[in-house]
Amino acid sequence: MLAANIRTQLETYLQKLEQPIELVASLDDGAKSVELRELLREIASLSPKIALREDGADARKPSFTVGAAGQAARVAFAGIPMGHEFTSLVLALLQAGGYPPKVDAATIEQIRNLQGEFRFETFISLSCHNCPDVVQALNLMAVLNPGVTSTMIDGALFQGEVESRKIMAVPTVFVNGEAFGQGRMTLEEILAKVDTGAAAREAEKIGAKEAFDVLVVGGGPAGAAAAIYAARKGIRTGVVAERFGGQVLDTMGIENLISVPQTDGPKLARALEAHVADYEVDVMNLQRAEALEPAGDDGLARVRLAGGATLMARTVILATGARWREMNVPGEREYRGAGVAYCPHCDGPLFKGKRVAVIGGGNSGVEAAIDLAGVVAHVTLLEFDGKLRADAVLQAKLKSLPNVTVIVNAQTTEVTGDGSKMNGLVYKDRASGEVRNLELEGVFVQIGLLPNTDWLKGTVALSPRGEIEVDARGQTSVPGVFAAGDATTTPYKQIVIAMGEGAKASLSAFDHLIRSSVPAAQPEKLAA
Repeated sequence: MLAANIRTQLETYLQKLEQPIELVASLDDGAKSVELRELLREIASLSPKIALREDGADARKPSFTVGAAGQAARVAFAGIPMGHEFTSLVLALLQAGGYPPKVDAATIEQIRNLQGEFRFETFISLSCHNCPDVVQALNLMAVLNPGVTSTMIDGALFQGEVESRKIMAVPTVFVNGEAFGQGRMTLEEILAKVDTGAAAREAEKIGAKEAFDVLVVGGGPAGAAAAIYAARKGIRTGVVAERFGGQVLDTMGIENLISVPQTDGPKLARALEAHVADYEVDVMNLQRAEALEPAGDDGLARVRLAGGATLMARTVILATGARWREMNVPGEREYRGAGVAYCPHCDGPLFKGKRVAVIGGGNSGVEAAIDLAGVVAHVTLLEFDGKLRADAVLQAKLKSLPNVTVIVNAQTTEVTGDGSKMNGLVYKDRASGEVRNLELEGVFVQIGLLPNTDWLKGTVALSPRGEIEVDARGQTSVPGVFAAGDATTTPYKQIVIAMGEGAKASLSAFDHLIRSSVPAAQPEKLAA
């Protein structure tokens, strides 16, 4: 079942097992059970420390548990964890076998000290690039704490549960049968939700930090580049980010980052984080900036965080990036995660055999329609303008698909639903003025990005689009405050451009520090 190279790599990894582990499979007569049995037998054959039982009695079939031999297993997979989830399986095998996780000691201690019982269930799709982060985080918690269990559930195989629990986006996490969260979550984010005292402890720790020479707000490509360039100058550098990686985490295929022929968003985000970690940079993740106070007589700007702490810095680099633009029509927010989605790669498989719409005729929208056409019954693409704006090669591909309808001059005015999930949308034909209804099970919004600058209004100069106005050096309207990336007026929102702008802003900040540190010239004394 496993390709030869994957099998060889896995066999090498399994040599790191420090203690015996046991796999217990719950199977039926279905084809997927046959497939899972083949996979588990192949894995068990690669190490003498792996035992396989096929007498499991779990109600979900096919499924299996992973645990240390002689102990109750706390990690389970309902489905066949291939695709993006294969790494989750490998890590579960290693961690159950005693291989130490690559997590800092403080986080491990925090997990072990959690009190209570937490039964996590994570609904995923194998094509979702955000799901493994959640699954791996919860699996690790289960391995380290006897009060935690973690079960990955492939929504495509357990459609009955998906329907009954009204799941229309992945990853969706339940704890003890109750909704816990949706979308990508890091280990730190999950711990912050279950460990109620964590936020206060972190705020106290952050508030006690000394002033930085350069404080970067944002952890995307621009923020990472700025931090690296600052740290290389040997100055005190900090990064405060709501989620390290930023919008990149929601990007699938990346093929235009020069010297890197192909990668994906989560992989690039991990590489950025690892590169920053090579330098003496104080990274404060899961912290949302709430206000910026320009420097006063003490020469220190202040950034107030939502958690209550305030950071001080001689210079600040704003690299807060952008977020998905919303349609801002009735029903959109009400049915978000209940039919309204923004990531076709993640949520597309949940709409298999259903009718969906894509809003937006640019490259993102047309790519989404092409992607979804291979999964869903029918795609309707709606574009506000009188023509599509995507590249010609993408439009040609779109036109070749038999289950795609393109509607231009279409202004979406409402998302409709039954109170629990969406069932259609309303749009106006801008040419005729006629209002029309589409019966749908899902809609994917792909209409561009909005800068994350609401918290800066009244502090730095913003363009009519809400972008931070910067000059050729990345300087904002406030002395000592610089900006870079998708949040600024710099044209062309591309990863490679954001990286360059982050580096430039950092060099400009360093130049500012040098010049501002020179004592003012004293008037020469005349000889008596």
